[in-house]
Amino acid sequence: MNRPAILAMAGSCTCGSLALGHVSHGGVSIWYGSAPCSRVVLEITRRRPPQGVAGSDRGYDDEQDEHTMTRDAQGTILVAPHHFPDLDREQALAAEFGYTLKPAADTEAFREALPEADIVMITPYAKLTASDFPSMTKCRAVIRYGIGYDNIDVAAATEAGIPVSIVPGTASEEVASHAFAMGLALARRLPAGNAAINNLGWAGTIGYDTPVLSELEVGVLGMGRIGQHVARMYAAVGARVRAYDPFVTDSFVDMAGLETTLGNSDVVSLHLPLNEDTANLISTDVLAAMRKGTVIVNVSRGGLIDEVALAGALSSGHIAGAGIDTFAQEPLGADHPLRSAPNAILTPHIAWRSNRSTGALQDGAVERVRLALTGQPLIDLVN
Repeated sequence: MNRPAILAMAGSCTCGSLALGHVSHGGVSIWYGSAPCSRVVLEITRRRPPQGVAGSDRGYDDEQDEHTMTRDAQGTILVAPHHFPDLDREQALAAEFGYTLKPAADTEAFREALPEADIVMITPYAKLTASDFPSMTKCRAVIRYGIGYDNIDVAAATEAGIPVSIVPGTASEEVASHAFAMGLALARRLPAGNAAINNLGWAGTIGYDTPVLSELEVGVLGMGRIGQHVARMYAAVGARVRAYDPFVTDSFVDMAGLETTLGNSDVVSLHLPLNEDTANLISTDVLAAMRKGTVIVNVSRGGLIDEVALAGALSSGHIAGAGIDTFAQEPLGADHPLRSAPNAILTPHIAWRSNRSTGALQDGAVERVRLALTGQPLIDLVN
């Protein structure tokens, strides 16, 4: 199958804003883009090749667009390793279109099945690297369950002409409330109190350095959907909230620079994408520059924090606590220093989960597969 060229777009913000652009290749016209915080749309239309252009004698049949797949087509929908209770939604969609649903039992099986996949549905438990895309000659779209896509080499997907669509917004409230709960628990020194009881001790000096809620200074890094939720939650209980986001200048909370936000907060809550600019953003030097007694919450991407440096800062007492739901390597290693660091609340990447979020996530992914299978414009594209 000849795929259209897809151009990578320069510039994105934490809420996924992208600029409008257009490219034509092989008789295919592609428009892409979004306004801030809107859904990104890819529109593909086939045009008649002009007379005299190679291939123009093939003719054109509106009913036989090669970018439209019918319910009688045969193909494979590949699902990466997952922890969903079931794949009933995905199976129903595959059956409707006469496709085979192929769930991969592990990452090796996932990679081996890539050459036969017409659609790839990827979870956080697998990766698509630059070396994978040359074999994906049948693939029409990659659908990422969730909003993070640092496990996909998007540049390689773009080079291969494969659109990558994400599924944002299905668990914003869940993730925000998880971060909020962690931040308040740490600010109130609950892990230290719990450890004292478990060690057959008592209060000692625990809590003497805790700010009252009305004077608690909270720094939110990243004002996308989840960051805004978190900021509103803290503001609602009377905390003083400031935020940093290089793409946002006006908000319902005070906006400040990165150094100001990091250096003047009792709670630092991270809600950023992982990219070249944000990898290991919370480094040894940054931790040292933070106010003594600060607590850090990360429910976004694990690579934002130098985890070894954070464990050291917790052990020294300079950082009073950390709430971490996402880690640079998952599952967390048995000998990882954060496991033994004091005053840490560690959860296994479950901030997004609730009694509704799993179904909403799968519904969103299935919706995007349906768009791809019927030749409709894809939404929430990242390339």
